[in-house]
Amino acid sequence: MDRIIIRGGKRLSGRLPISGAKNAALTLMPCALLTEEPLTLRNLPRLADVDSFGHLLNQLGASTQIEGARPEDFGRVMTIRAGKLTSTEAPYDIVRKMRASILVLGPLVGRGGEAVVSLPGGCAIGNRPIDLHLKAMEAIGAEIELAAGYVKATAPGGRLPGGDYVFPIVSVGATENVVMAAVTARGVSRIGNAAREPEIVDLCNCLVAMGAKISGIGTETLIITGVERLHGATYAVMPDRIEAGSYACAAAITGGDLELAGVDIEDMRATITALVQAGVEVEEKGDVLRVNAPGPLKPLTLATAPFPGFATDMQAQFMAMLTLAEGASVLTETIFENRYMHVPELARMGADIHVSGRTAVVRGVAKLNGAPVMATDLRASMSLILAGLAAEGETQVARVYHLDRGYERLEEKLQAVGADIERAGDG
Repeated sequence: MDRIIIRGGKRLSGRLPISGAKNAALTLMPCALLTEEPLTLRNLPRLADVDSFGHLLNQLGASTQIEGARPEDFGRVMTIRAGKLTSTEAPYDIVRKMRASILVLGPLVGRGGEAVVSLPGGCAIGNRPIDLHLKAMEAIGAEIELAAGYVKATAPGGRLPGGDYVFPIVSVGATENVVMAAVTARGVSRIGNAAREPEIVDLCNCLVAMGAKISGIGTETLIITGVERLHGATYAVMPDRIEAGSYACAAAITGGDLELAGVDIEDMRATITALVQAGVEVEEKGDVLRVNAPGPLKPLTLATAPFPGFATDMQAQFMAMLTLAEGASVLTETIFENRYMHVPELARMGADIHVSGRTAVVRGVAKLNGAPVMATDLRASMSLILAGLAAEGETQVARVYHLDRGYERLEEKLQAVGADIERAGDG
């Protein structure tokens, strides 16, 4: 199994390209199941999760073709053709690897009237039940059965009637699933307290490009007027705001100066605000974000929240950055109940962090020390990379397959801006 080896203490400087968003890509790919015509996705990141989702689509009968991208390039162009689906079952051996696999549920029911999907896997960062997915699907007319670890959803008469649902709490994945199911329903569906994340906006814009009728995009109320069928389209995946935020933290923790190229700055507003409060200089220039950390970092009080609040996917990276701030920071995790698994690993490197329930108090230390550490989930992995970049001595991060799920060619990008980082096998 691969490890990433970092010899820390290097100040990062230069220009770093931002890839297409993992979370958006995994939402756009299942849209292809809603049409017999090809869906071409540009700016698709090269990630293990994208490959896994491609394998799942193949299992259902869709073909996936990579076009016009050299191996050395970032990003890819993928054309997905689901002319005839040969299966409506997403099996456990694929779904267990990646939580996003549950997102085939909506489009399979929406197009063919039936879906059988294994209960999902993914990062072990909390319970994350799918009950909201199922309640929303039932509200627009699906009949749901749970048996032997699988969800079976059917549309009476082969097509969902549509309906209204108000989420009791905001759920990104459940919003995505019900929107994809509703776009081919017979009637109108109204989704209240819908998630407003940029990835939801990206999904809705892609579906509209395919012929869907959706109003209220970007608000908490989505009104979806079902159409009989969707057509193909070509669509570019949005920039990855979490990758960009992660590299912004890399600049901050190393006292560096990075230009992050190809970002959507408005999608990153909460992250930018927190960086500025921590004493980091941020300059916005079109789709380029310059992040410069000339002086000591200041402590922060942060709580994660649904968009437009501070993203839970940035909590671990900010925690790593704040281990070197001058003073005590307080982080509160409101989205997932088990998202502090990186804390013991950061402590191995000299961090001073105390966790009580959903709150972590981070007292800044003078320095971090390199150590062997183990990644537990995707964003926790990145927090250990950040700590290693700033630490004295050598850090070895094990179980880096988590990183490969969400960061395209991480070591190549960091090497290009001055990091001493490499990938090595165990033997």
